[in-house]
Amino acid sequence: MKTHVKIVLAVLVVAATAVTAQKRDRFKHDGKIRNEQELAAPEVFVANATEAETGFDNQTNGYLDQGPEFETLTDESVVALRSFNDNRFIFDEVETVQDGLGPVYNAQSCRECHQNVVTGGASQITEQRTGRQGENEFFESLGGTILHSRATHPDLVELVDPGDNVRTFRISTNVLGSGYVEAVSNETLLSIRDQQPRHMRGVALETPILEAGNAARIGRFGWKSQHASLESFAADAYLNEMGITSPLFPDENTSRGNYVGFGTEFDPVPDPEDDGIDVIVFADFMRSTKAPSRGEITADALAGETVFNSIGCNNCHVPTLVTSPPGTVINGGAFVVPEALGDKIIHPYSDFLLHDIGSGDGVPVQSTPEFAFTANLIRTAPLWGLRTRSRLMHDGQSFTHVEAIRRHKGQARRSARAYFQLSDEERQLMRAFLDSL
Repeated sequence: MKTHVKIVLAVLVVAATAVTAQKRDRFKHDGKIRNEQELAAPEVFVANATEAETGFDNQTNGYLDQGPEFETLTDESVVALRSFNDNRFIFDEVETVQDGLGPVYNAQSCRECHQNVVTGGASQITEQRTGRQGENEFFESLGGTILHSRATHPDLVELVDPGDNVRTFRISTNVLGSGYVEAVSNETLLSIRDQQPRHMRGVALETPILEAGNAARIGRFGWKSQHASLESFAADAYLNEMGITSPLFPDENTSRGNYVGFGTEFDPVPDPEDDGIDVIVFADFMRSTKAPSRGEITADALAGETVFNSIGCNNCHVPTLVTSPPGTVINGGAFVVPEALGDKIIHPYSDFLLHDIGSGDGVPVQSTPEFAFTANLIRTAPLWGLRTRSRLMHDGQSFTHVEAIRRHKGQARRSARAYFQLSDEERQLMRAFLDSL
């Protein structure tokens, strides 16, 4: 358990009822409790929707109170740990070996991978993955598909096995506005899928909600849409990026297949190293972030979006989604959509589905025959906040919009071909649109 949690645990236990009541106040709605599976198509509830909060300003979207800056708090005011500012501080916090960092890891804080313009944005940080593709089966490396770039001991640094013929990067994603994405219903994503042209139809991957006993929900987070809830997503990253175990991921990663966890000379902290509080803090921080705001929307940008739509890019880069109404039960019953996130209009320019656009990384969601088909599928990259990114596509290996479009093959082939048949003027208009996102 981390130091800051040790200090405040007693106070949190005493204050649990008050905090729960405080959270309940944010779940104001019309009194109806809905299950997301019962929701109709999005147009049914769009009439009640309002635009989501946007901005690169480190301000809450209303899910959490803004709260004072963490540095002004005292131990006696620790109940304020549930504010946006305080959760952001923990998201920013540098982990140490005494907190459970490592023994193999990629980063020392969430902010290290998610901070451009403000905490929660994308970054240039990439994660390395390797494995071996046999004749009919994918095999993970000895330590799993993630090849950790750092370690707490020189003998533990992981190296690429010469036999691994699958080698790829995945660049850090933007998590701003993720609370809105989490609040989008399964039915909305399925409706989008079913309306897509057959040759561009995406895959809605059902994934387990770890905090709800592995209840299934359509994934939307991560480059493979491998998670559907922010709590599961955060717990996964805590283990696989920082090496910190939690109740949802209680087992330490190995180093090249060798156990290096508690009880060895490399790991002094018993598992789980986080008692679950930090994972919830990370999830709540992401839920309380605003969506990325647009740049200047000029006449050229508006005309460019018309061009973007005319060549079919909007079939996958869906411009507008509407979140579930407040009071909707999601994540297998583990979360209720609050007023701050419910009935909100967002513009992510993504369907959050998996597609084969010819640039997949060859690594399936899981190394089992059941998921072999996902090896070359990639989640449609949300384009909101695009103007803040200089490294594009899932691996960060494209540096301009044109380079990224040129890599679109497979299901995106027709749209990419149509782009290169546009006039110079039309391409300039489309660039103005993309530069405004």
